[in-house]
Amino acid sequence: MNGSMTKLLAPLLATAALALVTGTAQAQQKKTIALVTNVAADFWTIAGRGLEKAQKEHPEYNIELIVTNEGTAAGQRRELDDLLVRGVAGISISVDDAPHATEQLNKVAAKTVLITTDSDAPQSNRLAYIGTDNVAAGRQAGEEIKKALPNGGKIALFVGTMDADNARERVKGIKDAIAGTKVELVDVFTDQVDFAKAKANIENVLVKYPDIALLSGLWSYETPLIYDAVKAAGKAGKVKIVGFDEDQRTLRGISDGTIESTVVQQPYEFGYLSATNIIKTLNGDKSWIPADSKLIVPTQVISKSNVAEFTANLKGLLKK
Repeated sequence: MNGSMTKLLAPLLATAALALVTGTAQAQQKKTIALVTNVAADFWTIAGRGLEKAQKEHPEYNIELIVTNEGTAAGQRRELDDLLVRGVAGISISVDDAPHATEQLNKVAAKTVLITTDSDAPQSNRLAYIGTDNVAAGRQAGEEIKKALPNGGKIALFVGTMDADNARERVKGIKDAIAGTKVELVDVFTDQVDFAKAKANIENVLVKYPDIALLSGLWSYETPLIYDAVKAAGKAGKVKIVGFDEDQRTLRGISDGTIESTVVQQPYEFGYLSATNIIKTLNGDKSWIPADSKLIVPTQVISKSNVAEFTANLKGLLKK
């Protein structure tokens, strides 16, 4: 290369180098926001679509969905520790075990913007909760149970763990709704988000209580397992089912008449509102936080009458 060419290229190379360094610095300065789940499920895939919308609106941030596959408090603690090491700017989490998670959550809240979604930890220093009023959702399910059993009967409830606020609150809502009726709750069966144990719980109830009238799964994965077990036992139509959330098998069961109904939340809004409100907070705006620190997203009952339309809309969300 001759001297003239070197003199010509030198400023260009310097400019390119500066642009590369500047671009790298800007990428490193991008703040990260994360939503931590309590289990792997389509429910959280839909929440992820809400995060994607927020990401398009706020390209200056990295917005991530962190799926906790094992569905335990210990698993969530590891995810939170990792996020703190990474120095994330904000975290939204569906708390798996609120009574035993408070210390860890307070540690997180001291270092970053922390909100809860789906399942709350009101005793912690989280900034706010975004999600369902789970007592009200439980009452909705309870009304569906009464509708399915106008003459009463024995029912059993299934959930991952009663350590989660949303589980306790949904059970309370159901109990409130069926109080004073002939609907009898035989027990609440937990499985620690172990699908094999959940399946065994359902099968055992069908054997132990041959006169059981209705089974209800309070978390997204349990109602599909109930659907499978009732069909396998030849009791479809004889044992009623009322569920929560919008798993594909749950919706199929409503369509074919095996499942009476399901109470669905709006996980898309959980994701979108978690990310955008954390960003508002980072920008100094806390006006979105209600006086009671709970931003409630309404629930809906899906039954035979509206399942086709709901399923079509859901498929559109999951395809994206």
